[in-house]
Amino acid sequence: MSKKVCPIDEAGIKIIDYKDIELLKKYITKFNKIVPRYYSGVSLKNQKKLAQAIKVARYMALLPYVIDPKVR
Repeated sequence: MSKKVCPIDEAGIKIIDYKDIELLKKYITKFNKIVPRYYSGVSLKNQKKLAQAIKVARYMALLPYVIDPKVR
């Protein structure tokens, strides 16, 4: 069994920025929850940075906290 490589390291991303919404959206479920490591394959170090960036982006109103079911 080969060791799984972190997709963020594989893509060559050094800094996970809260303004990079396209990257952050890949790691959020359709209910706007942060995808766990065992599904995404992200390393622990990058998962912590990713979670922090998502939380900051939510705080800055770049990402929503919850999805309004009436809007659909």
